[in-house]
Amino acid sequence: MSHNKIREDKTCLNCRHVVEQKFCPNCGQENSDSRKTFHHLFIHFFEDLTHYENAFWKTIKNLLFKPATLTKEYLSGKRLSYLAPVRLYIFISFITFFLIAMFPNKVSDKLNKGEKEISTSLVNQDKKEEKSKYKTHFELRPMKEIDSIQKYGKEDEKLSEFEYWLYEKSVHVTEHNTKREIIEKFIESFFHNIPKILFIIMPFFAFFLWIFHNKKKWYYFDHGIFTLHYFSFLLLIFLIMFIIDRIVGFFGENSPLNFISGITNFVGVIWMCYYFYPAHHRFYGESRIVSFVKSVMLFFINFFFIIFLLTFYVLYTFINLH
Repeated sequence: MSHNKIREDKTCLNCRHVVEQKFCPNCGQENSDSRKTFHHLFIHFFEDLTHYENAFWKTIKNLLFKPATLTKEYLSGKRLSYLAPVRLYIFISFITFFLIAMFPNKVSDKLNKGEKEISTSLVNQDKKEEKSKYKTHFELRPMKEIDSIQKYGKEDEKLSEFEYWLYEKSVHVTEHNTKREIIEKFIESFFHNIPKILFIIMPFFAFFLWIFHNKKKWYYFDHGIFTLHYFSFLLLIFLIMFIIDRIVGFFGENSPLNFISGITNFVGVIWMCYYFYPAHHRFYGESRIVSFVKSVMLFFINFFFIIFLLTFYVLYTFINLH
């Protein structure tokens, strides 16, 4: 709730309308002092971002445990009691990827651990062989050999233009990166590009919903709001699992608290997979059987579509490694 000092002047600073109450009846701006301390600016930013007057926690509670409730409430006109769908998604995205940037996945440490475990089992190998194990590049034939095949080889041995281009890029990547470096760069790039992947998928997700439902009863806008809330839920579950994993990680890999992270991840993944069915059933109001069938179909359609996009993403990431 805002505690800003109200101006004695009753003229709105924004539209020059006469303000009898706290807020201008013409434009809605609060008639408060425009000069603020840093503390006021910070509090105003946080309150404005989250509608902290109970709306934030009410929104999070409904998003996690009451599938489709936020979408139904928003489309019915009850919009001031909850965070707006776009603001909710942006807020969760910001927090999620801010924390990912602050506490990145220690890929190199995990790879080092894996290498140490392997090296202990290879007692008869000397130190040079152990050291070179993670420095070895992928084994690909040199481009001179491929060019020779392309020029003089049999037709069934030659690569297509796309295959040749892809192979050339692969050779370039493996010449400048070890296997370990490629894995590190790919995983790091993947986590930093999750927002882009989700952003690309959302409109297609809403489009598939539009195809499966009555065009006269439901607008694409309705499916878009449902999609925003659903993706906000997925991101929020991911955020919760990430935070718990990092907190437990502070106690060490052999801490008895590690089972908490394991249980959280298991429950989180199960809830993420199941959540779509009750959300779909409650929002679209179809019978349980029809809703179940459509949910399963939509799940697999979007699953394969995501795999399709991720395949191109993997190729893009792989090709652009330096």
